Amino acid sequence: MTTQESASTGERRSSSFVRTAIALQTLTIFLQAVSAGLLLSTSYGETLHSAGARVMYGASMLYVLAALLVWKPGGGPVRPVLHASGFLVLASVQVVLGIAHVTSVHLPLGVLMFGLSVLALTRR
Repeated sequence: MTTQESASTGERRSSSFVRTAIALQTLTIFLQAVSAGLLLSTSYGETLHSAGARVMYGASMLYVLAALLVWKPGGGPVRPVLHASGFLVLASVQVVLGIAHVTSVHLPLGVLMFGLSVLALTRR
């Protein structure tokens, strides 16, 4: 295998890691919408939504890590790092708003985050 073929394989693998991280993030945000519905209708919904928030935040951090690994050692573009970092900021704001029970902003921000995550997934 030549060096160029090896680099191409590495790029595909790292790109696949970023795509998987975005897919996981998108899935966790969708599950947060489901658990928000359960929050309104069941006694265990709050527990699920709270646990899901932690998982969603972890998925957002994984997206940042994946983007960093593609950018720095791999020599990839910096734009995915900026997108992932921006998303982590949104996730942080979302968690703070949820803890503070500011649903008038928390809910629309969740919808926006889901849309942005789907957009990032389709653009990869």
